[in-house]
Amino acid sequence: MLTETLESLSATERRLARLAPLVRRIEGEYHEMPGLKLTEAQAQRLWDLDSDTCHIVLVTLVRRRFLRRTATGMYVRAAA
Repeated sequence: MLTETLESLSATERRLARLAPLVRRIEGEYHEMPGLKLTEAQAQRLWDLDSDTCHIVLVTLVRRRFLRRTATGMYVRAAA
């Protein structure tokens, strides 16, 4: 049954599933440092991520309304 479920997931969904621990880690870092604000390039360097992975993680956190992107391109915690 698990195999059938995994096979039915799209490539993007599978990648997001693999990235779940990274997403949780980055959420944790934003919790620990409430004033944290980073550009995508800064986040990529800080967490040693490739461009695609960094973008996917940040977009995921924005879609979940955990982060928001400011007009200047900074990723900050969304208002609680």
